[in-house]
Amino acid sequence: MRLSQMLFVTLREDPAEAEIPSHKLLLRAGYIRRIGSGIYAYLPLMWRVLKKVSQIVREEMDATGAQECLLPQLQPADLWRESGRWDTYTQAEGIMFALTDRRDTELGLGPTHEEVITTVAKDMIRSYRQLPTHLYQIQTKFRDEIRPRFGLMRGREFIMKDGYSFHTNEESLKKTYQDMAQAYSNMLRRSGLQFRAVDADSGAIGGSGSQEFMVLAEAGEDEVLYTEDGQYAANLEKAVSIPADAKTSPFTTFEKRETPGTETIEKLCKFLKCSPTQVVKNVLYEAVYDSGTTVLVLVSIRGDQDVNQVKLLNELTKLAENYQAKTILFLTVPDAEAQQKWAAKSLPLGYMAPDVADDYIVSNPPQPPLGKGGQQDSNPLLGKGGQQDSNPPLGKGGQQDSNPPLGKGGQGGVNSKFLRLVDRTAVDLTNFVTGSNESGYHVVGANWGKEFDLPSLAVDVRKAKKGDRAVHNPEQTLQTARGIEVGHIFQLGTKYSQAMGATYTNEQGEEMPLVMGCYGVGVSRLAQSAVEQSYDKDGIIWPVAIAPYHVIISIPNISDTQQVEVAEKLYAELNQSGIETLLDDRDERAGVKFKDADLIGIPYRIVPGRSLKSGKVEVVERSTHKSQEILIEEVNCTLKQWIKEAIQ
Repeated sequence: MRLSQMLFVTLREDPAEAEIPSHKLLLRAGYIRRIGSGIYAYLPLMWRVLKKVSQIVREEMDATGAQECLLPQLQPADLWRESGRWDTYTQAEGIMFALTDRRDTELGLGPTHEEVITTVAKDMIRSYRQLPTHLYQIQTKFRDEIRPRFGLMRGREFIMKDGYSFHTNEESLKKTYQDMAQAYSNMLRRSGLQFRAVDADSGAIGGSGSQEFMVLAEAGEDEVLYTEDGQYAANLEKAVSIPADAKTSPFTTFEKRETPGTETIEKLCKFLKCSPTQVVKNVLYEAVYDSGTTVLVLVSIRGDQDVNQVKLLNELTKLAENYQAKTILFLTVPDAEAQQKWAAKSLPLGYMAPDVADDYIVSNPPQPPLGKGGQQDSNPLLGKGGQQDSNPPLGKGGQQDSNPPLGKGGQGGVNSKFLRLVDRTAVDLTNFVTGSNESGYHVVGANWGKEFDLPSLAVDVRKAKKGDRAVHNPEQTLQTARGIEVGHIFQLGTKYSQAMGATYTNEQGEEMPLVMGCYGVGVSRLAQSAVEQSYDKDGIIWPVAIAPYHVIISIPNISDTQQVEVAEKLYAELNQSGIETLLDDRDERAGVKFKDADLIGIPYRIVPGRSLKSGKVEVVERSTHKSQEILIEEVNCTLKQWIKEAIQ
């Protein structure tokens, strides 16, 4: 392609809308253009990158025996109601674009396709002889992000590969799951990316097990915890670890002490001259189930630990049946406005004890509207989110008896009792410090089973962190890295097939639910993550395998006949031999051309300049800026060898 004939406009300044380097560079280099909030046009250079990524994905999927298809983007709401996810995706998460057509039929633009593919399987798969089978597609998906940002990283429209497999049993599913884990590793390796596969939470997709594939980059939204022995890696939401041992409490007798201005762990420990490992803090959450019931949840946890809201969400989802519900619509730390809807009296914030009375909850509070809302971040079900710093307040909740009933449950309204959970880090503490239910006062020397009853529901909801000991080997400590999630694979099991009646007939003639797997790769996200992982002050540094072109020939002076002739000759020869070559034949200064070549990140630049006198051209490697002069007749074979080595 000749640059003079391409729709090609670069920017010298960073666009105001762009926040991270990859977003800035893709806009500046003319790869994408913003059309609306979270909506981008893929311009010619970007489209070439996306096609290359898609082709790598397609080849790896086909190699496993998966079959490519194309599913509809418009999906009937009835399918999502069958699976029970319509309210979750349109109200709780609020990420689905929902509309009503002229026949008053409710539809959604697909953010994912479990319901559609399960319907296809339900209609077409009859016998175990048809299994296993694996279908995938590469197409545009939609998410109504509340805060679109970072360009293609978190857009409202994006390109994705999603695949779905169907099996007779878990053993067959696990084999395909492992095949996908290998295929995804191959995709990222072939794309020239540094990545890490990590254990992950299944989130709204569901299922028993899942794994994420993270491209390592400083601007990554996700935190990855791993051990240097290579035996463990997990997303922060899923990670488990062994916390530091609790120190022995200096308090041996129970007493109430005045502790003014100690709303945070840091202030309290400084005032009492104690360790945060000797403190039980109590954190209040407000959970809204899809039955309309609001439940106030108190989590008692060791003072040096933070609540992992994804783990907490999973624990509360297990209890949904107690509230005549299937799932949770919202999980938040209730602010002052939210508390007014259910609090019978002012809560002693920052000074809560494990036995705060249930009479803080009004008996018949008004029902708050469910709305759409919610924080649409990495886990949209989660709201404002608990304690954000390392020394959070002692809590905004309370507790009453040791083995509390789950409450009335029922449809709608606020449950009349606090749901009380204790994190395992707090279970074995003795002579601990905690709130007193009176502002400005704490108690010291407290014990479970004596001053406070131990909640019956002991759970692991703590947030693992760097420096913790590893579960598989306590001699290993967790390290941390930032990552961009570009792939996620799930073992779905029978969640969707049972809900939607998708069955097959086994060898004994019995109707059995299909066992399913789900596998996704963000094609457009992967492309931008490559830029986020590899750039410098001059611009993008594309991996050779997914670069829009392998080579750019920059003619320093188009008035120089010899330069033009050599450039044209090489341009024709390289393209003919399969080396994708871009010719910068614009009537611009040499400096402008060189800057543009660096900005757009083409792996190799050929400059037919002064070295032509000795029958050579200058070849510059973009990633290192190293240049060397190569004989014109050797350029083709030299570049062919370099490219071959780079993409192996």
